[in-house]
Amino acid sequence: MSSKKKEAFFAPIGLAHSSNGVVDKAVDLPASTTATPKQLGLSSKSLLEMFRQMVLQRKFEERSMQMYQKGKFGGFLHLYIGQEAISTGTAFAFNGDDDLITAYRDHGWGLVRGISARQGMAELFGKAPGCSKGKGGSMHFANVKEHFWGGYGIVGGHVPLAGGLAFANKYQGNKRVTACFLGDGAVHQGALHETLNMCQLWKLPCIFVVENNGYAMGTAVQRHSTGEIWERALGYGMKHRVFNGMDVLTVYENMKEIAAEVRKDSMPWFVEIRTYRYRGHSMSDPQKYRTKEEMDEFQKLDPIERLRTLLLSDKSITDKKLEAIEKEVEEEVLDAITYADEAPFPEPEALYEDMFAGDNPIFHT
Repeated sequence: MSSKKKEAFFAPIGLAHSSNGVVDKAVDLPASTTATPKQLGLSSKSLLEMFRQMVLQRKFEERSMQMYQKGKFGGFLHLYIGQEAISTGTAFAFNGDDDLITAYRDHGWGLVRGISARQGMAELFGKAPGCSKGKGGSMHFANVKEHFWGGYGIVGGHVPLAGGLAFANKYQGNKRVTACFLGDGAVHQGALHETLNMCQLWKLPCIFVVENNGYAMGTAVQRHSTGEIWERALGYGMKHRVFNGMDVLTVYENMKEIAAEVRKDSMPWFVEIRTYRYRGHSMSDPQKYRTKEEMDEFQKLDPIERLRTLLLSDKSITDKKLEAIEKEVEEEVLDAITYADEAPFPEPEALYEDMFAGDNPIFHT
């Protein structure tokens, strides 16, 4: 990395390499915000809370990966490592009763919306105290009380549900905003376009956010998508924005502005947040579509390290303080593993719970 890029830290990046004779390109990262925490209304305490939350997401997933490799649980495991600034910046920018919904890369979103490390790890282990009672697993974290409506396993399948949440909020006149997060590989799903059309037509308070990590399930965005992702908004006359997802302050600033406008005008937005994930699509992904050199370049832009640097510029915050937070979080996650390991599995009868609004008709015929 050049000294100029180091100084700018988040200058646009375009790294090219050859893959099967085709030139691919990693995601271009727009410049980060120039606003100071004070200008954004963020205190040192808030920044430390952001740091703790991002570290929690990172350590939770690193340990989850270890437990998966040890055979503590099976199925799929899709890690969010590298994208923590998006979930954290959004959650801090939104009101606590605004609705959030995402796809199957959902651990970070659950943790930032009130799911404890214990509940999350127990869910991965398929145990009864899990956030979805051990019946959802990695792809189905949820916390309805905190307006986090889940993790969904079907690509694009949750998008119409976001439109439904936004419709309900407008109907009730409660001024809540709904944000729907999806990956760049989901932008070609028909359900997205049907929902965008309805939301624009009915003026629903919903923000559709594409977390563009550059590779979808393993194919560079330039090879699977024509045009720019944000251009999908143009076909519906929808307001849109593109910004850097590797800087939590940039995410916070933009999502706060957009949410305020959506709340005021009850009109949908389409947002592309450009980011870079440090793990593959899932644990079975060999990641042959990108080089080690490219990964090394983007790891220099780690959002947690970015925030650490900012915090240490405040003379009242020391390395020792941040190390103490990291140690505390590590102990919290290790405790969660022990808790999940010792927790009971759901009883067989639990299979029939939470399926019907009323009595289970299977037992009442």
